Amino acid sequence: MLKQATRMFTLAGGAILSCVLLSGTARAVPSFAAQTGQPCASCHIGGYGPQLTAFGRAFKIGGYTQAGGEGILSQIPLSVMALGSFTHTSSDLPQGSIPHHYDANNNPALDQVSLFIAGRLGEHSGGFIQGTYSNVNNVVHLDSLDLRPYTTTVDVGGNELRLGTTINNAPTITDPYNSTYAWGFPYNTSSVAPLPTAQPILVSGLAGNSTGVTAYAWYDHSLYFEAGGYQTQSPWLLSRLGNSYGVGQSQGVAPYLRAAYEWNWNGQSAHIGALFLQANAFPLASARLADRSNGSNGFTDFAVDGGYEFFGDGTHTVTTQGIYVHEQQDLKASAAAGNAANGTALGSSYGLNQIRLTTAYWYQNTYGAQIGWQKTWGAANPLLNGPLPVYGSANSKPNSNAFIMEADWVPFGKDGSWGSPWANLKLGLQYTVYTQFNGASRNYDGYGRNASGNNTLYLLSWLVF
Repeated sequence: MLKQATRMFTLAGGAILSCVLLSGTARAVPSFAAQTGQPCASCHIGGYGPQLTAFGRAFKIGGYTQAGGEGILSQIPLSVMALGSFTHTSSDLPQGSIPHHYDANNNPALDQVSLFIAGRLGEHSGGFIQGTYSNVNNVVHLDSLDLRPYTTTVDVGGNELRLGTTINNAPTITDPYNSTYAWGFPYNTSSVAPLPTAQPILVSGLAGNSTGVTAYAWYDHSLYFEAGGYQTQSPWLLSRLGNSYGVGQSQGVAPYLRAAYEWNWNGQSAHIGALFLQANAFPLASARLADRSNGSNGFTDFAVDGGYEFFGDGTHTVTTQGIYVHEQQDLKASAAAGNAANGTALGSSYGLNQIRLTTAYWYQNTYGAQIGWQKTWGAANPLLNGPLPVYGSANSKPNSNAFIMEADWVPFGKDGSWGSPWANLKLGLQYTVYTQFNGASRNYDGYGRNASGNNTLYLLSWLVF
């Protein structure tokens, strides 16, 4: 009974954490615009975050230290963000799977209200801290952290070498490219609609619940390299920051590596790159407690990514980006606990794959259309996947396939816009189509729900000031 209860908690907890951690909370902060004296469109494609231009990438890698703004507003490192939405899914959620204080369908929501402390601390230091209240799960928590304690430049063979350090709370949150997960499309998703459960640990397993320290180098505005490590926070600290574990409590430090090469020419930009993350984690006993009795599970992720951006004169902007990740899972701790679907250990080695591709078009950084494809696949994994209403998998497979379409309007965010630089707004309409969800197209959860039942219409109003 205890093992069955533990397994059900793991499956349900994983589903809830997927909804929370993958509900894309992107950031475009007006205090940075005031600090630099630049409109949002200088740093962000579409006049709104988080997708970065070449100028925006240089600002981030430079430790958020660039100045240029004038007046008292350029010295105030505070911003506020509010995201409201309406969600409709093709099929109602069944009783027992409905988020607290919401209906089975057609839900307006206050997804989040965030306070940012974001700006430069001096010539060599800067960063941002985001605290968020979510009405969906009624919590206040430390959302995002990216501090750059020290950065500087040195001359190497007549070319600039930028060196820096970071303290952060999620792998890829420090990354300057929008092909990676912390800043990848979709930049917002519904907090009340179901999302596929299986995700590589590089996506969200250490997001918000860990502390990372990395160092990076950027040579000649082209070659980027970052290395560091992540370790999950203590249960005491997690409870005070309002966060929970993802896949479990890390055993030691999880090494993280990132390399990329960037080209910029004639109003265009492109990059290719690779990432690595390896983590050992004690499986969950509860949201903030780990079970150490059977050792740890191992997760090793390798990813390759790339992107292309066409800016031209700013009238027409086209971008495309993609990432593929392979994760090798050694779930020996879960196997030793007998957490397979039939109560027996069926082996502990599994592979998980995911690919994400996105293309976007913007007209005058005001009207945007974006389409994304996300596919996850791997062998049946009874240690992590099992039958559960809505969020489970009847055949234990992680396979999901989704197409995401979005149309956006950003009336402000350009030079001379109303409220510039201290007000910006995005209105968006997003529709997600699932042809496969948690292992199958029909009756995927073992309780009669089809993948198409999770097709989601999501309307968003995103204000920042």
